Amino acid sequence: MAVNHDPAPLRMKHLIVTADDFGLSLPVNEAVETAFQTGILTGASLMVGAPAAADAVARAWRLPGLGVGLHLVLINGRPVLPPEQIPELVGPDGRFPDDEIRQGVKIFLHPAARRQMEAEVRAQFEAFRRTGLPLDYVDGHHHFHQHPSVLALLIALAREYDFGAVRLPYEPFRPSWRAQGDKFRTRLFNALFHWNRTRRMKARLRGAGLSCNDAIFGLNDSGGMGETRIRRFLEHLPDGVSELYCHPATCRWDGVDALRPDYQCVEEFAAVSSPALRAMAEHLGVRRTRFGALTRGTLAKETTVP
Repeated sequence: MAVNHDPAPLRMKHLIVTADDFGLSLPVNEAVETAFQTGILTGASLMVGAPAAADAVARAWRLPGLGVGLHLVLINGRPVLPPEQIPELVGPDGRFPDDEIRQGVKIFLHPAARRQMEAEVRAQFEAFRRTGLPLDYVDGHHHFHQHPSVLALLIALAREYDFGAVRLPYEPFRPSWRAQGDKFRTRLFNALFHWNRTRRMKARLRGAGLSCNDAIFGLNDSGGMGETRIRRFLEHLPDGVSELYCHPATCRWDGVDALRPDYQCVEEFAAVSSPALRAMAEHLGVRRTRFGALTRGTLAKETTVP
């Protein structure tokens, strides 16, 4: 399941385009289906415990070629296990808290919280398995899969649950800055701050025979990946395998599971469902692909995702 290390394909520009929060709501699911059919989307990260997960699974079965990954939720969302089985991880409302640092420290330092995390992660993998869908890759809500305890568990479970790729959440400064020309300090700080940790993460994944992307774009522009930004990223993609991720939805909705008010989800939907952007990627020689192409070692041979 290791990544194809042939230098020829790595000198090409390969792009995985994913939508996070698949299953969170019907507007998200509708956006994923349309964007895969008409635009540049190639994958979607499924929240198996979310309110519209069953609808998302039904749509995924109608979309052969869509790479569906498991979007592990351990922060800011709903668990799969009953809250009383994971009391160290959830609040009085039965949901995971929003405080990533506090949740991360608790899991790292407290054995009971770590055991409950392991049980919840396994429950989410089991829920995905019951869908019958091929597991294309794994990532985490708010990129929480970077947590050392969570990452170690993912590596241990890879063979059992038959997945070979994990998202690497690292946005390199140079292509990010060249593409957008804004947020200089933010882009530079994030690249420097996360470089060593994600370098170690990449080494651990590949040492375990798991594949990952070389770069990701959208970290510094989360919730604002409209058409202009995506066009600029397409024009400045580095060689190798890049992932571009977003949070598209056909409309906004209310309730506890609503996206943040500053997220431009409708604008992002318009962008990733645009036939013009799809044509632009083809014109630039960008090969749209899935994480699954990395794990099969067929990156150099696969054509653009239909």
